Amino acid sequence: MSLEIPESLVISSDPLHPANLIPELCRTFYHLGWVTGTGGGICIRLDDKVYIAPSGVQKERIHPSHIFVLPYPQAFPNADRVFLRRPALDLKESACTPLFWNSFDLRGAGSCIHTHSQNAVMATLLWPGPVFTISHQEMIKGVRIGGVGAAMSYLDTLEVPIIENTPHEEDLRESMAEAMKKYPDAAAVLVRRHGVYVWGLDWQRAKTQTECLDYLFEVGVKMKLAGLQTVL
Repeated sequence: MSLEIPESLVISSDPLHPANLIPELCRTFYHLGWVTGTGGGICIRLDDKVYIAPSGVQKERIHPSHIFVLPYPQAFPNADRVFLRRPALDLKESACTPLFWNSFDLRGAGSCIHTHSQNAVMATLLWPGPVFTISHQEMIKGVRIGGVGAAMSYLDTLEVPIIENTPHEEDLRESMAEAMKKYPDAAAVLVRRHGVYVWGLDWQRAKTQTECLDYLFEVGVKMKLAGLQTVL
């Protein structure tokens, strides 16, 4: 269901407006190799509105007019989702949408990023159990407890839960929520053979933590392959 709202919700000259930020960030993620084809996604929540990238659009070619706007709060799953604004083109909102809602409802996040980073995928293959762990790495200090709390310490052991992939992205919602509840200090959830979801209080902190975690996944993978212990 859609509601009529001013086009200013997505058409703005302000470079920090979510509709302008999302295409810019998706281009950045594309060039980092985090999203390829039409995979991955990002959302930004501001008060009672959520701005979400479309599904099926090449990430480096997303335009502000492609952005969906949804009200918050809103319950999922919901066959009749309420939209404040849909693009004029025949597009569908990101398949990640219900999973993004987990970060809002369970962590009070303001932004959530989903990447298909090869570092994240490799981490889920080399850690066959339910959690990725690493300690005594400087970049752990760039990750916040629960994704929204105080910064972690170099001495802390970082834990990121790993859930099993499903054929359809929306079907990951419940297992992601269960992992977030089981690991309340986690700032992200890995999806085996798929990628990672990372959240933060705002898009800046979500992006920072995604960068730090990707670095830690890469280091962890290299340590494992070199026969080194990742936790001291």
